[in-house]
Amino acid sequence: MEQGSAVYRVFEALDELVAIVEEARGVPMTASCVVPRGDVLELLDDVRDAIPGELDDAQDVLDHRDSLVGDARATATNTVDAANEQARATIDDARAEADQLLADAKEQADRMVAEARAHADELVGDAEAEAERISADGHREYEAVTGRARDEADRMVESGKANYERSVAEGQAERERLVSQTEVVQAAHAESARVVDEAHAESDRLRSECDLYVDSKLAEFEDLLNTTVRSVGKGRQQLRTGGGVPDYEYAGSEYGRGHRR
Repeated sequence: MEQGSAVYRVFEALDELVAIVEEARGVPMTASCVVPRGDVLELLDDVRDAIPGELDDAQDVLDHRDSLVGDARATATNTVDAANEQARATIDDARAEADQLLADAKEQADRMVAEARAHADELVGDAEAEAERISADGHREYEAVTGRARDEADRMVESGKANYERSVAEGQAERERLVSQTEVVQAAHAESARVVDEAHAESDRLRSECDLYVDSKLAEFEDLLNTTVRSVGKGRQQLRTGGGVPDYEYAGSEYGRGHRR
């Protein structure tokens, strides 16, 4: 906290120095100015007093930098040399251990190969004997299975022939039934087509009658509108000539006949 206050006081004093220089009265014909010596010296003393002691320590470090760098380089060189020596020794030990492991592994491999060959020869002999026994058993089983298969094949052939003849008979009967059903379906389709045609014809007739009815009503309405337009024109003509309010005609209209003056 005290160090932060000291740093703040340094910046504050520098700001005050800048303000004094900026506000100082200039000397005519020169770039110089007149500043109050006492105030400036007092501010400089404040800056010097407020500078932390760590800056002095840092300066001492800078002064001894070359010697510290030299010591560090010497230490690094010694460390590297020791590390290289240790690495060479480690590599030599590793090589010797690897050679020993390789020799042990080769010996173990040779022993395992010899044991595997002996075991393989034993397995081959057993396999050959077992193969001869299985071959003899298989031949006997083949003869027995072949005989049973022949008998079963003959039986299945006879059964297949009987099933075939029965299926042929059933197929013929089913074909005749389907043919009769097909004739019924065709008749149904023909009747359906006739009904649809009659429906379309009736629809066209009804549409024509509806169109005629709508056209006649529109014609009557057109006549009524024409009569009304003529009556309105006559009324306007009478009004312009001073003939009074006209007696409108409502020809062709029930409303006009019921309200005629």
